[in-house]
Amino acid sequence: MPIRNRFAEMLPEIAAWRQDFHAHPELRFECHRTAHIVADKLRAFGCDEVVEGIGVTGVVGLIHGRARGAGRVVGLRADMDALPIHEATGKPYASIHHGKMHACGHDGHTAMLLGAAKYLAETRNFAGTIAVIFQPAEEGGAGAKVMCEAGLMERFGIQEVYAMHNRPGHPLGEFNIRAGAFYAACDEFRITVEGRGGHAAKPHATVDPVVVASQMIMALQTIASRNADPTQNVVVSICGVRSESEAFNVIPQRVELRGTIRTHDAALRKLVETRLHAMVEGVATSFGARAEVEFVEGYPAMVNHAAETDIARKVALEVSGQCQEAGYNMGGEDFSYMLEERPGAYIVLGAGDGAGLHHPEYDFNDEIIPYGCSWFVGIAETRLEA
Repeated sequence: MPIRNRFAEMLPEIAAWRQDFHAHPELRFECHRTAHIVADKLRAFGCDEVVEGIGVTGVVGLIHGRARGAGRVVGLRADMDALPIHEATGKPYASIHHGKMHACGHDGHTAMLLGAAKYLAETRNFAGTIAVIFQPAEEGGAGAKVMCEAGLMERFGIQEVYAMHNRPGHPLGEFNIRAGAFYAACDEFRITVEGRGGHAAKPHATVDPVVVASQMIMALQTIASRNADPTQNVVVSICGVRSESEAFNVIPQRVELRGTIRTHDAALRKLVETRLHAMVEGVATSFGARAEVEFVEGYPAMVNHAAETDIARKVALEVSGQCQEAGYNMGGEDFSYMLEERPGAYIVLGAGDGAGLHHPEYDFNDEIIPYGCSWFVGIAETRLEA
């Protein structure tokens, strides 16, 4: 099951779809144009059923094999949304929307799954049903969760589900995967420190929230270094500090900190939240200040199922001959919600050299399209062998 020759022939066509999506990025659930094009193409390919509006702008296409295979259904998922980043690639197909770009390759994921859908609708060399799932709002909107809550798995009878992501900086065509926890749970927090503002020349007459916030920043780093088991993965990052004053001679009344927590273990995730609240309160009290914590629970850890990971790895090796054991990834991925609903696996595909994900100069490498399409088709034909 090497790269399918058909996808080498289809590459210019699929790359053109991808570049059109790239030029017209849409954020979160606003994937109206993308979803409309996806649905139209699925119908043109001859999919047996195409349903729009699952999870606001999600699209699902059903492709029946030559035999119904006792009703078995396997889902293949791609994300469609872009990011609020101003593009700096200079490509002829660069974003036409200022401040929006496909900086994570979801344009490529969508195009690859469309290519696989066209092939599967033509060949139908499987027994059962393939559900191709095109999901909005992976970037912060939990689109996978919304689609699941809309009855995705139950409505279409999906029994297993698989997904893929490109990875720049890794050898082109090399797959990476691991069983168990793979991507991290990602939570967010906002801390508001309130002191007593005043003149910078009289700090003794104030309760300086800048100093208090600085102490909090340093104290919170000890959660990872002194509270967490050193064999566990945890990141506590303060990603922004803001005060209400821009003057050079004013000690402000308030300072706001914002940041993120990344973990792979559920118990550790809860421990970090507990310690965050305790440390913030303790530091604030010791300086005579007050502090409030707004904690926002984000995506859960994405956990690959063991048997399905073995299948995904086997198919990857057949496609390219390259599939490495992946390390833990501290990034977040809302495919975690689908893997909580059904067994399945998530794999990453090396895209070669280039700017990293979420960078304004990033561009999806169209050379990996035949690898990705072949993997999707391989999963379909392996899990629903005719």
